[in-house]
Amino acid sequence: MRKLIFLLFISFFTVATHAQIKEPVKFKTELKSLSDTEAEILFTASIEKGWHVYSTNQGEDGPVSASFNIDDKQNVELTGALKPIGKEIAVFDNMFEMKVRYFENTVQFVQKIKFTGSNYTIKGFLEFGACNEESCLPPTQVPFSYSGKANVTSGTNSTDEVAIAETIEKSEAETSTESTVETPQTELSKNDFWEPVINELQALGEEHSQKDMSWFYIFITGLLGGIIALFTPCVWPIIPMTVSFFLKRTKDKKKGIRDAWTYGASIVVIYVALGLAITLMFGASALNALSTNAIFNILFFLMLVVFAASFFGAFEITLPSKWSNAVDSKAEATSGLLSIFLMAFTLSLVSFSCTGPIIGFLLVQVTTTGSVIAPAIGMLGFAIALALPFTLFALFPSWLKSMPKSGGWMNVIKVTLGFLELAFALKFLSVADLAYGWRLLDRETFLSLWIIIFALLGFYLLGKIKFTHDDDNTKIGVSRFFIGLASLAFAVYMVPGLWGAPLKAVSAFAPPMQTQDFNLYKNEVHAKFSDYDLGMEYAASHKKPVMVDFTGYGCVNCRKMEAAVWTDLKVNDIINNDYILITLYVDDKTPLSEPMKVTENGTERTLRTVGDKWSYLQRTKFGANAQPFYVLLDNSGKPLNKSYSYDENIPAYVDFLRTGLENYK
Repeated sequence: MRKLIFLLFISFFTVATHAQIKEPVKFKTELKSLSDTEAEILFTASIEKGWHVYSTNQGEDGPVSASFNIDDKQNVELTGALKPIGKEIAVFDNMFEMKVRYFENTVQFVQKIKFTGSNYTIKGFLEFGACNEESCLPPTQVPFSYSGKANVTSGTNSTDEVAIAETIEKSEAETSTESTVETPQTELSKNDFWEPVINELQALGEEHSQKDMSWFYIFITGLLGGIIALFTPCVWPIIPMTVSFFLKRTKDKKKGIRDAWTYGASIVVIYVALGLAITLMFGASALNALSTNAIFNILFFLMLVVFAASFFGAFEITLPSKWSNAVDSKAEATSGLLSIFLMAFTLSLVSFSCTGPIIGFLLVQVTTTGSVIAPAIGMLGFAIALALPFTLFALFPSWLKSMPKSGGWMNVIKVTLGFLELAFALKFLSVADLAYGWRLLDRETFLSLWIIIFALLGFYLLGKIKFTHDDDNTKIGVSRFFIGLASLAFAVYMVPGLWGAPLKAVSAFAPPMQTQDFNLYKNEVHAKFSDYDLGMEYAASHKKPVMVDFTGYGCVNCRKMEAAVWTDLKVNDIINNDYILITLYVDDKTPLSEPMKVTENGTERTLRTVGDKWSYLQRTKFGANAQPFYVLLDNSGKPLNKSYSYDENIPAYVDFLRTGLENYK
């Protein structure tokens, strides 16, 4: 039984997360005069059925939603804040203490302005987020530009006749399921390298879909987390007491079993409600932006460090005792289903010091997947695992006799979880570090910390290190001994990574190889360019085909492909010798030297970061917005084969590369 327990929590921490572009919101803009000196800019949206636009009073680093942004203005002042007008389907306060409003069918955003001089100019953009029941879109910009003359001296009001000689550049953001691109900037049209090739890819057999198993993995992760929580000191001892209570409080055995089932179902309802609450607290559209946001990743890093310290025994994270006492008293005073539900709620409160860090880790993991219902799916798995023993032991009471007795082994589980949470905390710090180019946590630094953490875990499991709550008389069992050896072996396994070994087992978590300062390992793929235009020009001059790799610093599957596929000798040889590899990070937060104006789907947009530029290229040229995304091009920017996404099938990847070479020749 204990061997199984250790294997379960190791599995919990090792479970890891191309769709056609969707643009379901159409915007039109209008400048409407209110008087000689006042006007308002109207943004009117038409929203497809099943989709919602979100509005909050967001800050710069808050959730993605509607916001009014100015690039340039002269003789214009804003009057008040951006106001949404439409059919609200929900309003609530989220965790940032902001009102979040949900709109469907149609919504209008209004920004009032005041003219302070006769010649006025105002340019900027509305940025909004949209979600449906399953996913959210990246932030989308609706640009506007208005200029003209205003009569600021007359004080007469006229809503029908505008005292403005307007030279208006109207901006309409009309979206469609097919991307088109107009790029007036010469820097985006060199040799037609940016010309869309979506039709050509489809002719080669391109499929704009990818099986998404993330929900399944989220559920399994939650299930494993719930099983681990069962064996903590706050939950395990409660199981026999609770089951015995249900079976003994009534002479009707069937009623006792039914009550136990109700108790388990109540646990599921409570934790799934918690998952839904997380979505509401963050705001559904915010979940799509968390994966590379520096502030959130740093907060998650600090949160997991605090959870680890709690498991080490530095302190206990508990909810106020009066909460559990009040709920317990209410349960005793009531009867029937309500009483059983309140008993389940009491369990959730009193076990929080053990389940809280596990739930916290799970929710941190799933909120960064960008899926709106991911927290609820994760909590469903967690709750089912937590509730199942109560119902099973009620059905088969004789099993209670074979339950392992409470003891020091449960504290060993807590401490081990503390080490694992500390290790995974570094992953979130690494994502922020990579996206913003701080270079605080390069690959060898990350690996050094992991080596130390897992070596200490090994020594702890072998009894060489003690924590405050450990029992000095606890003997080292066989299972604990072998788990300790495995942890030490894992630490030794990572040592060659300090000199550049690929380490496939940790590739999903460690920073990419190019952050390694000291690298003796030669069997790896090296990107020749990180700039698309420069790479294409170089390939054309050297008469070689191009492989474009759209990736991301926070992309787990990208790291897996690089470690599991690119390190293969055949793959390595073909990419390094036969192709010009151009690697483009779509979440690179490095600002462009100057904001770049582009036209996408008839809408003028402004690209502000390097990642914005490469994300725009992927969307408009290839009709995709998921990573990893590999595409092979000839010297005029035309595809040589259909694209390739996440699939660790090495023979298939070699065939993908060789087909491209054959078509190029």
